[in-house]
Amino acid sequence: MEIQIRLFATLKDRIGREIISVQIPEGASVADLLKAIAETYPALQPYLPSTVVAINHEFAFPGDSLRPGDEVALFPPVSGGEADPSRPEIVAITTEPIDLNALVRAVATPRTGAVALFTGVVRGEEGDRQVEFLEYEAYLPMAEAKMRQILAEIRERWPLIHGIAIVQRVGRMRVGEITVAVVVSSGHRHEGIFEAARYGIDRLKEIVPIWKKEIGSHGEVWIEGHYHPSPTDVLRSPHAS
Repeated sequence: MEIQIRLFATLKDRIGREIISVQIPEGASVADLLKAIAETYPALQPYLPSTVVAINHEFAFPGDSLRPGDEVALFPPVSGGEADPSRPEIVAITTEPIDLNALVRAVATPRTGAVALFTGVVRGEEGDRQVEFLEYEAYLPMAEAKMRQILAEIRERWPLIHGIAIVQRVGRMRVGEITVAVVVSSGHRHEGIFEAARYGIDRLKEIVPIWKKEIGSHGEVWIEGHYHPSPTDVLRSPHAS
């Protein structure tokens, strides 16, 4: 079926069109739609991990299905102020494979001379267990909010950072597949990018509600962490007392 998509704000400017269309199978999901858009309109690909999707005037998510006649819109996250192109930020939870080259391009600015990138991949062995898959699950609204909190914490600690991207994949992944990426850019390598990338992944493991299930010959088991959040992990409004 053919789906027409309305583009807004920066997405419209990137491609020079307000409406695009793609072909997807009957019953395809939002994740399938985004994949088709990336293949048909490569200029939009770097921006899709952080793009908001709406179907029939309501927010839509990767597993939601599309039907003929649906009104679909794509737009960047809504903000109370103007985005700063010198400080690009991407936060995304996706079912699609993570494109590292696209993320590097997305966080780079004309002033960028260095990019540090951390990626996590599925291990095939865990102790004496053979792992075939990992399956990730997220509490989406809270996970995205806490990932944005991490961005703010990185900005506070390393003010010379240019761009930051934190992307977590959910769903089932085979051994060797990328599960998460933290990408940080700056003018020079000594301006905190290595430390910021490590902080980003460490903090993600502490406060972002994402879980993984290990699947192998031993069966299935959820892997739980040990960090318990404290009041200092709560993102508070600057106007709060």
